[in-house]
Amino acid sequence: QVQLAESGGGLVQPGGSLKLSCAASGNDFTRLTMAWYRQAPGKQRELVATITTGGFTHSPDSVKGRFTISRDDAKNMVYLQMNSLKPEDTAAYYCNARIGGFPPDFWGQGTLVTVSA
Repeated sequence: QVQLAESGGGLVQPGGSLKLSCAASGNDFTRLTMAWYRQAPGKQRELVATITTGGFTHSPDSVKGRFTISRDDAKNMVYLQMNSLKPEDTAAYYCNARIGGFPPDFWGQGTLVTVSA
């Protein structure tokens, strides 16, 4: 089992920055592949970024160059630095974990990011 708790969401103006944090517990963090997903109202949940146990990262073109995922294994934390935010980035952001990179998925409760002037 893995317990995840996100924080750091809020209201930000277009072009601004925000950093999300996710605290993981309940398992050996160094075994977890971590990811961030988001879900906008009326849309499906989509992948934002992943980071493996070895630190390899992946993100879709929609956020590449603007969002950066990182992890601190000493603190059992994963982060999502979001820069140059756009209104279309508005969504609930969810932390995700997989033990060894395999299902099942573990999810946090989500944190809301609103990008608006």
